[in-house]
Amino acid sequence: MEIFKTKAALKAFLKPLKASGKKIALVPTMGALHNGHISLIKLAQQNADIIICSIFVNPTQFTDPKDLEKYPRPIEHDLAMLADAGCNGVFMPKVEEMYPAGAHEAWHIDLGNAEFLLEGEFRKGHYQGVTQIVKKLFDAVEPDVAMFGQKDFQQVLMIKNMLAYFKLPITIITCPIIREADGLAMSSRNIHLSANDRKNSLVLSRSLQYVVDHFNEYSLSELEDKARLFYHNIDGVELDYFTIANGDTLEPAKSKDENNLVALVAAKVGSTRLIDNMIIK
Repeated sequence: MEIFKTKAALKAFLKPLKASGKKIALVPTMGALHNGHISLIKLAQQNADIIICSIFVNPTQFTDPKDLEKYPRPIEHDLAMLADAGCNGVFMPKVEEMYPAGAHEAWHIDLGNAEFLLEGEFRKGHYQGVTQIVKKLFDAVEPDVAMFGQKDFQQVLMIKNMLAYFKLPITIITCPIIREADGLAMSSRNIHLSANDRKNSLVLSRSLQYVVDHFNEYSLSELEDKARLFYHNIDGVELDYFTIANGDTLEPAKSKDENNLVALVAAKVGSTRLIDNMIIK
C-alpha cells in the first residue's frame, strides 16, 4: 500500500494506471476508521481496480473549533486497517497541501435548498466546507467512482448536487450503514461516549426502527410523534430533530405514497452529537 502526502505524487502514481485502463475508486475519510469505512473499501473493490483512500480532517467543515480539536486521529491504527483491507493507496495531505492560500479560501456554490435543512440548520456552512474539500479530492484523484456512507445521508445528497453543479463524470456509490450488534450506527464519534452514553445512544436506532416497523399502521405525523416520545425522560439525551423526509429533497414528506422516503434523526448524547437514518422505501 502506497502512502502519498502530495497531489503531485498521487497523480504520478495514478497516471500510468489510468493510461492502462484501470478504473479508480476514491474513498474519502477523515480517519478514525471503523468497520463502516472498511465496508466502503470492500464495496469499492467490487466496482474498481485501484482503491485510493484519503485521510484528511478538513478544517472548513467544522463549525465548532473544539470539535475539530478533539476529532480522533489514530493514524497507525487507520493505516493498518487499510492495509489489511487491501487498499492500494492512501492520500494523507497536510492542510497546506489542500489549502495553499490558507483554510479561509473563498468557496460558495449553490447546493439547493436541502443545504439549509436538518444538519444545515444546526451546522451552518458545514456542507459548503464538505463540498469544498470533496471537490479538491476529486480534482487530485480524478476517480471513476467515489464511495460514501449512507449514515451521512444529507452529505451524499449535497455531494451529488455538487457533482451536478460542476458536471463531473464521477459515479457516486452510497454504501449501507454498518451497525454494531445492538444497532448503534458505527461512527468515529462513538469513542467519545461514556458507558452510560453508549447505552443511551441506542435510542436513535430504536426510534428509527420503530418507524420502519410501524410505517403501515400510522400517519406520518403520528409516526414522528411516537418516535420523538422515545427521547422523553432520558437523562443526557437531547433530540435535535426526528423527521420523515423525501429522500431526494429532504423536505418533510407530505404523503406515504412518495417513492423515496427516509427517516432521519440527530441527537446529543452526553457531549457527543450523533446522527442516524433508515431508508423506509
